[in-house]
Amino acid sequence: MSDAIWWLLLNHETLKPDYKYATFNSRYDKLLQKRSISYLPYRESRCIIPASAFIEGLGDKKTYHKIELQNSAIAFGGLYKEYFNRETGEAVYSASIITLPPLLPQWKEIHPNSMPLMLDFEDEELVDKWLDPNFHEVEEFNNLLVNHVQKDMVITRVGRPSKWNPIADSFIIRR
Repeated sequence: MSDAIWWLLLNHETLKPDYKYATFNSRYDKLLQKRSISYLPYRESRCIIPASAFIEGLGDKKTYHKIELQNSAIAFGGLYKEYFNRETGEAVYSASIITLPPLLPQWKEIHPNSMPLMLDFEDEELVDKWLDPNFHEVEEFNNLLVNHVQKDMVITRVGRPSKWNPIADSFIIRR
């Protein structure tokens, strides 16, 4: 387990996010494009980002939902990069969450552009391959790059993303 900056591409001098490129997420289709920022990390430095819940916004700056998996933690499929502080030699890690297309009809009212990749952390073989830097047969992960609900999701509308205050009853998106 390591701390990481939530932004895949860092400025090599400052080790801060390079805002020239939005790299907090890595789109599923870019994983297969040789010149994309996420192409190599997808093959060499995959990670799992644990969470208990997350917030998604509709994009209108007023509609937000808290998403939890019913009776389960979340294991986001992610990518990481390792940088080194030139003065101290200390390793600094950056990471991004892989996002999938919004194909689920129920998801369009939560976040119309994408859905994060969530891995089944109880599948030990999958987790071992995902975290193995020497496992390069990424074609085996193709079935993960399409939207599906692996576990029931509890969705709760919240008033403010920073407060997570419920303003409506929760509903469930079933697998």
